[in-house]
Amino acid sequence: MSEYERRVGTVSRGIRCPIIREGDDLAAIVTESVLEAAEFEGFSLRDRDVISITESIVARAQGNYASVDDIAADVKAKLGGGTVGVIFPILSRNRFAICLRGIAKGAKKIVLMLSYPSDEVGNELVSLDKIDAAGINPYSDVLTLEEYRHHFGVNKHEFTGVDYVEYYGDLIRECGAEVEIIFANQAKTILKYADHIINCDIHTRARTKRILLANGAMVVCGLDDIMNAPVNGSGCNEKYGLLGSNKSTEDKVKLFPRECKDLVLDIQARILEKTGKHVEVMVYGDGAFKDPQGKIWELADPVVSPAHTDGLIGTPNELKLKYLADNDFKDLSGEALKEAISNSIREKGGNLVGNMASQGTTPRQLTDLIGSLCDLTSGSGDKGTPVVLVQGYFDNYTN
Repeated sequence: MSEYERRVGTVSRGIRCPIIREGDDLAAIVTESVLEAAEFEGFSLRDRDVISITESIVARAQGNYASVDDIAADVKAKLGGGTVGVIFPILSRNRFAICLRGIAKGAKKIVLMLSYPSDEVGNELVSLDKIDAAGINPYSDVLTLEEYRHHFGVNKHEFTGVDYVEYYGDLIRECGAEVEIIFANQAKTILKYADHIINCDIHTRARTKRILLANGAMVVCGLDDIMNAPVNGSGCNEKYGLLGSNKSTEDKVKLFPRECKDLVLDIQARILEKTGKHVEVMVYGDGAFKDPQGKIWELADPVVSPAHTDGLIGTPNELKLKYLADNDFKDLSGEALKEAISNSIREKGGNLVGNMASQGTTPRQLTDLIGSLCDLTSGSGDKGTPVVLVQGYFDNYTN
């Protein structure tokens, strides 16, 4: 072994930063925070390190907020202020409740259609076992609120303890609108109740809009069509609207950050100027992974990374070491095995699709993989590390 051979692969470090406020020079703060961490902790930056910034501080620095009243004004202008069908929302106080408050204030009546047994990202309204026991087909059967209660009673969320059916109904009434709640999984079901629709699904929104319009809806807005331009001087997101928003206060949401490619390029250039190293930079939100206990898919943002430098485009191009060790080089051991595997890695082509030695590696976007690592590293609470430095991600066994 060379005395210079590294004995550590990928390292993920949470970088502490000052509390970010609207108007702060985020590129300067992130750059200085990373360089100060390197100095104090005794590590050096290397080419192809990845500096990742959580979307929340980007949006905060941009001042990208909207109030309940802003949302209400936009909803009323776009959907007429009468009866509005609101379909397929996720069950979340943080992600949707404030949005729903604004929607309800912009309408006379809300027909709320909830998917079941769970929402799009896996929050459960009722267990599949209870569905089976009741003899209900969730693909085709439509339930009223009374039928839902008759079959399933009260079902509180496993982690939050909230009965979201009651919570959303009460919230709508508190905002001065009538409410009718139904349970169905076919988008066109809502057209029996309303023809002005807000479809609140995230990853399936394009298909839902297409189905509704093809079946006679008068007006269809996704959450991405609400707050996609400023209202009374508010923030907005031209591409995603309310998608990716989070509760900020009881009457205000922080929107997903607006265009921020310039930010990641600025940080990349500053690091190159100060260290001579070419790093990659990305903004990240939710990771893309599923919780095995609660069955919740983490990704409530429309994308993991709304902006990143070009070196993060694409997917990994990796060989499975255990496949090589157990198959191609099963008769080798020690230094001979190491050298054979190292040579295979050095000689691998640019595209390993279909190569048996790459099976079981992860064919996902680099930004989704690294963003998930960063989301787990930074957490969503009080760690105080909204910037994550990932080193060695692009290393392999030969480095």
